Amino acid sequence: MPFDTAQIARLGGTWGAMGSLVASDGSANHPYLAGLAENLEPLRDLADAAHFICVLHGRHPGLVDYALDHARVSLERDWLEAAADAFATERAYLVRIVAAAGPLPSTPGHAESEAAAHAQRHALDMLAQSDRAGCAAGAALALAIDWATIREVLDAVARRLGMTIPVSTLPLAEETVSVVDALAREASMERAMLFGAQQVFAQHRGLWDLLEARASARARA
Repeated sequence: MPFDTAQIARLGGTWGAMGSLVASDGSANHPYLAGLAENLEPLRDLADAAHFICVLHGRHPGLVDYALDHARVSLERDWLEAAADAFATERAYLVRIVAAAGPLPSTPGHAESEAAAHAQRHALDMLAQSDRAGCAAGAALALAIDWATIREVLDAVARRLGMTIPVSTLPLAEETVSVVDALAREASMERAMLFGAQQVFAQHRGLWDLLEARASARARA
């Protein structure tokens, strides 16, 4: 099965520098996202999250598709091909959720929020098209790992809306760790992979901060 948050916590630093980075910077550590995933927040906040996740990851080509075009070695390419196929299904699921959730909830400062999210999307696109060997793959690996937590949020929205939740077909956790280990054998590739992953985690944390601020703004309005 793909990563889940329990696996992420259990692996921790046992798979090298990437494991340490996931443990410190991954989305599973963000308190607001944890509340969303546990279905503790109002539906409007869950719907808001789905809309903004769609801004970052709901278009084709996406981060993994761009990264596939920059694959250098067969193991990396094979993993990215499988991930790209799986993300096509995830993207369709995300779009269905957004359509079912309806319009964005009214939020003060919405124009600024939307501009910030589109800037994040642009940053992710540029990262996934990097010519630095290992960088784009690191970004795609980080997305697949972080998607475990993001998927919990999407599933929480789907349950609230009475939607069918499809099974994730992302690469098995063991396969993802194997790619990380293979790329880490060459120091320059490992540095680039970790840079790409770190930047994805940073953009995701920025999004969760933005969503938390939007929820607070609605509560005060």
